[in-house]
Amino acid sequence: MILDRKGLEEKFLEIEDKSTIAIAGFNNSVTPLLLMYSLYETYKKFGRPRELFIEIESFPGVPGTGLDVIARDMYENGDSGFISGMLLPYLYRSEYLQRMVYEEFFEAYSFSIGIATSIFREMAAGRPGVMTRIGLGTFHDPRNSGSFLNEKARREKRCRVDILYIDGEEYLFYRAPKPRYSFIRGSYADTIGNITMRREAIYGATLPVAMSAKAMPDQGKVFAQVEAIVKTGTIPPKEVHVPGPIVDYVVISEEGTHPQAATFYYDPRVSGEIIPERLETKRTSGKLDGREIIRRRLSMELNSLIKELGRPIIVNLGTGIPSEIGPILERLGINGSVYTTVESGPWGGIALAGNDFGAAISPFAVIPQADQFSIYEGGIADAASLGFLQVDSEGNVNPSVLDWRIPGPGGFTDISNGISRIYFAGGFTGGKSDITVREGNIVIEREGDVKKFVNRVKEIFFNGKVALMEKKKIKYITERAVFSLTNDGIMLEEIAPGIDIDRDILPMMDFTPIIRDVRTMDKNIFRDSFP
Repeated sequence: MILDRKGLEEKFLEIEDKSTIAIAGFNNSVTPLLLMYSLYETYKKFGRPRELFIEIESFPGVPGTGLDVIARDMYENGDSGFISGMLLPYLYRSEYLQRMVYEEFFEAYSFSIGIATSIFREMAAGRPGVMTRIGLGTFHDPRNSGSFLNEKARREKRCRVDILYIDGEEYLFYRAPKPRYSFIRGSYADTIGNITMRREAIYGATLPVAMSAKAMPDQGKVFAQVEAIVKTGTIPPKEVHVPGPIVDYVVISEEGTHPQAATFYYDPRVSGEIIPERLETKRTSGKLDGREIIRRRLSMELNSLIKELGRPIIVNLGTGIPSEIGPILERLGINGSVYTTVESGPWGGIALAGNDFGAAISPFAVIPQADQFSIYEGGIADAASLGFLQVDSEGNVNPSVLDWRIPGPGGFTDISNGISRIYFAGGFTGGKSDITVREGNIVIEREGDVKKFVNRVKEIFFNGKVALMEKKKIKYITERAVFSLTNDGIMLEEIAPGIDIDRDILPMMDFTPIIRDVRTMDKNIFRDSFP
């Protein structure tokens, strides 16, 4: 059924209070902004539907759009009637939502993106949850925080994680309520509801989110937002991503509610409708500072891995410094041997960063999000590089949690727990620092005022002991030192030229690493011309 705004409002008023609603969307990509805004407007106008439990597979919006807009309005008006609880992997895009969780506006749970995506697929198949080793010994483990973000969640336990044993091995079992309603987005729908993703940046988790609402025993409704309605038969069968018979209602997007990404509305290179002959890699500033040193050292690590394996490698490069190494890979002549992937589904091309993260310019392939995370969780990818906020003496990593800041795991847990080689990359200290290079030596003009190598991380999202048991290779790459994870603890392997261990490293760590046979980092890294 095709709905106008009035018809949409009427259908929203039929949604029962305390219903569970699933929403697909990765930042602004494939996010059904019109459906989200309209539902909230209906609640504000009529006071219902209320006390909804919202389930999300990533984060639908960016600062100033989507869930962030709704959270801001709720927070500023002190409204705790619309939402009674949420399951979402990532809160970083909304300071207001983080504050609402911290201040206990509603119960809040956070599974990683891969688990959240998979759980919709399991619900669609009538299975009770997701069983996996991903998350053992981390924030998700019930012996730690159990994926609860606040006290209300600990009391209510609508979403939960349990420990199971199979042949003596531990697994985590993730469960969440089945949604009765799903909100999805596509490019076009034909007159029987078949939906194509032709103009979208990604597939995301659109299909499993839709199917989860339709599964027995409580078959619900699927709302879809599209740019236009086309004649049945004009969408090639293999382009139909969501079959029409499982879509109940279709609404046409209004102006401003259907962007491919945050900083642009539509680019045919992103949807793969145009494939340029040549890609221009975005250049970094080229300034030889701390970030550039880390980029170069990380690139050399990937180069070594290509030589070790004797073939091209599949990698995931996280946001921040890891995502900035493209120009260096090009200068090293290995960009054609490093197949980059993005959590949301793209392979190759130029992965976009910041609020556009999740989309890519001219990828050579785009697969559904659930399948992309299988690539990570099953260890099919060769390596990943991720940022870090804290590392402790056991090698545990906290990527982002600090005080009221509760960004959630995002895809960090899936990637760092599944892939066999992880290179954590970031500044040695936090806060404002000023690091330069003079005559081939690193010079710390101003030291960061936050220690990142601490006795105990605030929250564990990567567990060093579990990684060692699974024989993973782990390195921590900074501008002045490179560490590795060993059975005896964190070992200092390399220092930058000009760095003194007693002066520049040990005073800025809460623990003493293992120190023996320390090498000097490759001096080519510290030259203006590289490589």
